[in-house]
Amino acid sequence: MPHYWLIKSEPFKYAWEQLVKDGETIWDGVRNHRAANNLRAMEVGDQCFFYHSNKGLEIVGIARVSEAGLTDPTDPEGKWPTVKVEPVRPLDNFVTLKAIKAEPTLEGIELVRLSRLSVAEIRPEEWEIILKMSES
Repeated sequence: MPHYWLIKSEPFKYAWEQLVKDGETIWDGVRNHRAANNLRAMEVGDQCFFYHSNKGLEIVGIARVSEAGLTDPTDPEGKWPTVKVEPVRPLDNFVTLKAIKAEPTLEGIELVRLSRLSVAEIRPEEWEIILKMSES
Protein backbone atom coordinates (compact mmCIF):
# COMPACT_ATOMS: atom_id res chain seq x y z
CA MET A 1 0.00 0.00 0.00
CA PRO A 2 1.51 3.33 -0.99
CA HIS A 3 2.07 6.07 1.53
CA TYR A 4 1.50 9.75 0.90
CA TRP A 5 3.30 12.76 2.32
CA LEU A 6 3.51 16.51 2.14
CA ILE A 7 6.92 18.16 1.98
CA LYS A 8 7.31 21.88 2.54
CA SER A 9 9.85 24.25 1.10
CA GLU A 10 10.12 28.00 1.11
CA PRO A 11 10.09 28.89 -2.59
CA PHE A 12 12.91 31.40 -2.25
CA LYS A 13 15.12 28.60 -0.86
CA TYR A 14 14.02 25.67 -3.05
CA ALA A 15 11.00 26.02 -5.32
CA TRP A 16 9.10 23.40 -7.29
CA GLU A 17 10.62 24.83 -10.46
CA GLN A 18 14.10 24.10 -9.10
CA LEU A 19 13.18 20.47 -8.39
CA VAL A 20 11.92 20.14 -11.96
CA LYS A 21 15.16 21.67 -13.26
CA ASP A 22 17.35 19.48 -11.02
CA GLY A 23 15.39 16.29 -11.73
CA GLU A 24 16.07 14.99 -8.20
CA THR A 25 17.19 16.39 -4.86
CA ILE A 26 18.12 15.32 -1.35
CA TRP A 27 15.48 16.55 1.12
CA ASP A 28 18.03 17.73 3.66
CA GLY A 29 18.09 20.04 6.65
CA VAL A 30 15.09 18.60 8.51
CA ARG A 31 15.75 18.92 12.26
CA ASN A 32 12.34 18.27 13.79
CA HIS A 33 11.93 14.84 15.40
CA ARG A 34 8.39 14.21 14.15
CA ALA A 35 9.30 15.29 10.61
CA ALA A 36 12.43 13.12 10.82
CA ASN A 37 10.30 10.13 11.83
CA ASN A 38 8.17 10.76 8.75
CA LEU A 39 11.33 10.79 6.60
CA ARG A 40 12.37 7.47 8.17
CA ALA A 41 8.96 6.00 7.31
CA MET A 42 9.18 6.97 3.63
CA GLU A 43 9.74 4.26 1.04
CA VAL A 44 10.83 4.39 -2.58
CA GLY A 45 7.76 5.11 -4.71
CA ASP A 46 5.83 7.00 -2.03
CA GLN A 47 4.28 10.18 -3.41
CA CYS A 48 4.54 13.63 -1.87
CA PHE A 49 2.67 16.85 -2.34
CA PHE A 50 5.20 19.66 -2.80
CA TYR A 51 4.04 22.66 -0.76
CA HIS A 52 5.37 26.21 -1.03
CA SER A 53 5.49 27.55 2.52
CA ASN A 54 6.08 31.09 3.73
CA LYS A 55 5.19 32.65 0.36
CA GLY A 56 2.44 31.13 -1.74
CA LEU A 57 1.08 28.76 0.92
CA GLU A 58 -0.08 26.23 -1.66
CA ILE A 59 0.47 22.74 -2.96
CA VAL A 60 2.06 23.13 -6.38
CA GLY A 61 3.16 19.67 -7.48
CA ILE A 62 3.64 15.98 -6.86
CA ALA A 63 7.03 14.42 -6.17
CA ARG A 64 8.05 10.80 -5.66
CA VAL A 65 10.55 9.32 -3.21
CA SER A 66 13.39 8.02 -5.40
CA GLU A 67 15.75 6.91 -2.59
CA ALA A 68 14.93 6.27 1.06
CA GLY A 69 16.79 5.50 4.27
CA LEU A 70 19.60 7.99 3.66
CA THR A 71 21.60 9.98 6.19
CA ASP A 72 21.41 13.75 5.82
CA PRO A 73 24.78 14.90 4.44
CA THR A 74 24.34 18.31 6.12
CA ASP A 75 24.37 16.64 9.57
CA PRO A 76 27.97 16.34 10.82
CA GLU A 77 26.92 13.75 13.42
CA GLY A 78 25.05 11.59 10.90
CA LYS A 79 21.94 11.22 13.08
CA TRP A 80 19.29 12.87 10.90
CA PRO A 81 17.57 10.98 8.08
CA THR A 82 16.71 12.12 4.60
CA VAL A 83 15.36 10.89 1.29
CA LYS A 84 15.78 11.83 -2.34
CA VAL A 85 12.74 13.05 -4.25
CA GLU A 86 12.05 13.57 -7.94
CA PRO A 87 9.29 15.57 -9.62
CA VAL A 88 6.27 13.72 -11.01
CA ARG A 89 4.08 16.56 -12.26
CA PRO A 90 2.80 20.01 -11.37
CA LEU A 91 -0.80 20.28 -10.22
CA ASP A 92 -3.23 21.59 -12.84
CA ASN A 93 -4.45 24.12 -10.29
CA PHE A 94 -2.52 24.89 -7.13
CA VAL A 95 -4.37 24.07 -3.90
CA THR A 96 -4.05 26.85 -1.35
CA LEU A 97 -3.87 26.50 2.40
CA LYS A 98 -6.98 28.67 2.56
CA ALA A 99 -8.89 26.20 0.35
CA ILE A 100 -7.67 23.26 2.44
CA LYS A 101 -8.81 24.95 5.65
CA ALA A 102 -12.21 25.65 4.07
CA GLU A 103 -12.74 21.99 3.13
CA PRO A 104 -14.56 20.26 6.05
CA THR A 105 -13.29 16.79 5.10
CA LEU A 106 -9.69 18.00 5.57
CA GLU A 107 -10.08 19.43 9.07
CA GLY A 108 -7.80 16.75 10.56
CA ILE A 109 -4.99 17.07 8.01
CA GLU A 110 -1.53 17.47 9.55
CA LEU A 111 -0.84 20.51 7.35
CA VAL A 112 -3.48 22.38 9.38
CA ARG A 113 -3.17 20.64 12.77
CA LEU A 114 0.64 20.72 12.88
CA SER A 115 1.32 23.77 10.76
CA ARG A 116 5.04 23.98 11.60
CA LEU A 117 5.73 20.38 10.55
CA SER A 118 7.90 20.36 7.41
CA VAL A 119 7.27 16.72 6.44
CA ALA A 120 3.71 15.58 7.11
CA GLU A 121 1.81 12.36 6.52
CA ILE A 122 -1.20 12.55 4.21
CA ARG A 123 -3.93 9.93 4.58
CA PRO A 124 -5.07 8.28 1.31
CA GLU A 125 -8.51 9.90 1.52
CA GLU A 126 -6.89 13.33 2.05
CA TRP A 127 -4.67 12.70 -0.99
CA GLU A 128 -7.71 11.97 -3.17
CA ILE A 129 -9.63 15.03 -1.94
CA ILE A 130 -6.69 17.34 -2.65
CA LEU A 131 -6.19 15.82 -6.11
CA LYS A 132 -9.87 16.48 -6.88
CA MET A 133 -9.50 20.05 -5.61
CA SER A 134 -6.56 20.55 -7.98
CA GLU A 135 -8.70 19.52 -10.95
CA SER A 136 -11.33 22.21 -10.47
